[in-house]
Amino acid sequence: MEQPTEARTRILDAAETLFAERGFDATATSAIAQAAAVPKGLLFYYFPSKKDILASLVAERLGPGRIDPDPLIEPGNPVRSLLNLSQKLFRVQADSDVLRVIVWREQHSHPEVKAKLAAHRRALHATIEKVLAGSLRIPVGGKRLRAAALAWGAIVTTPPLDDGAVETRPEDLTALAEIVCAGLQAD
Repeated sequence: MEQPTEARTRILDAAETLFAERGFDATATSAIAQAAAVPKGLLFYYFPSKKDILASLVAERLGPGRIDPDPLIEPGNPVRSLLNLSQKLFRVQADSDVLRVIVWREQHSHPEVKAKLAAHRRALHATIEKVLAGSLRIPVGGKRLRAAALAWGAIVTTPPLDDGAVETRPEDLTALAEIVCAGLQAD
């Protein structure tokens, strides 16, 4: 017998795929129910509206909430700590490439997605700050730590260009981490 959470998960999986392929507005709830192999009434049991599906996708499947920063911290080595965090973040993001397409597309027309994306960014910046603070030998001021976290967050969340002209290589990421961390220690 199927567990209730399995049907809910199938609904979210189907919606994620269809929203990425067609866009939120062009995806009918009946198409989601059909792709999830559930009755339309069950879809509305879990999600009273299509916007609730979108909000659940963003809230549950996006973000650094699944990242425990503590094992990523290397005391005395903030560069390595940032790179550890980035590797973990890239693995989590790779699991949700489709979701990122949805978020970037829908944030401009759906305030709930924009709000969830803002919450995601705040959580990411807090995680970066925690990793940096735990890895520094000498504590730095909150403003400088926050600025470094904002900079690193921008670096690791900027989508790559599709033209293939510029590709971020691991050595580039290391150099960028070194620059960010050098800025933390400057007077």
